[in-house]
Amino acid sequence: MSYDVTDFQTGVIERSKQIPVLVDFWAEWCGPCKILGPVLERLAAQANGTWQLAKVNTEELPDVAAQYNIRSIPNVKLFVDGKVETEFVGALPEQMVKQWLAKNIPSTYRKTVEQAEQLLKEGNSQQAQQLLEDVVLHEPGNHKARALLARLLVFTDQPKALSLVSDIEQDSEAFDIAEAIRTFARLADTARTPEQLPEDGVKGEYLSAIRRLESGDFTAALEGFINVIRTNRYYDDDGSRKACIAIFKILGEEHGITQNFRREFSRALY
Repeated sequence: MSYDVTDFQTGVIERSKQIPVLVDFWAEWCGPCKILGPVLERLAAQANGTWQLAKVNTEELPDVAAQYNIRSIPNVKLFVDGKVETEFVGALPEQMVKQWLAKNIPSTYRKTVEQAEQLLKEGNSQQAQQLLEDVVLHEPGNHKARALLARLLVFTDQPKALSLVSDIEQDSEAFDIAEAIRTFARLADTARTPEQLPEDGVKGEYLSAIRRLESGDFTAALEGFINVIRTNRYYDDDGSRKACIAIFKILGEEHGITQNFRREFSRALY
């Protein structure tokens, strides 16, 4: 099978709007290119349609090489939706290339997950959950879909929510959401066993803030947790601070509630 590209606009830019395209910039005189090239071709044949390989000879398409600042080859760039997402330079070993691909090739369900995220922002949890459950069913390794689904389930089916994020670690794009889910689950456990909390003047407000969180009232929850921070910062092992950070991670830094409370949260801490 030939992976050579002569029309870059059609073979890479337009094609990458349907499927991720991995572009191998190479030349006949380049020794490392001859090592990496067969590795990429072998992996492309095993990709099952999740991405496509395109080989660009820099001697034959110098204008394209100049446009994308190719100064050293082999240079491999990943194009998604017509733009370069990421790249690497040099002849990496096959196992490292596999790891790089696993980390950077976007999911075939990425647009479905984006749709689910938008539905969540609009408050349409039921439809978002249906979409996310379908993604997780067909692509169980999709960390983002699993974390978003766990967000929906954390207060209704805590064991399932925790199982969905159990293996999501720091190297995952979904780590912040997964950590927030784990924090929410711990807070829910605390609310179920309030007798285990130390007696303190803030105990009632702390439990009330957790209940507000469980009901999805992030504004009231943040108000309560920030009041606890002002009075007794380290109550329940710094639980209010951790709760606020988890809420900010779930909502995102651009969300209006996050922006409204970030400064107040910082003032309470310092």
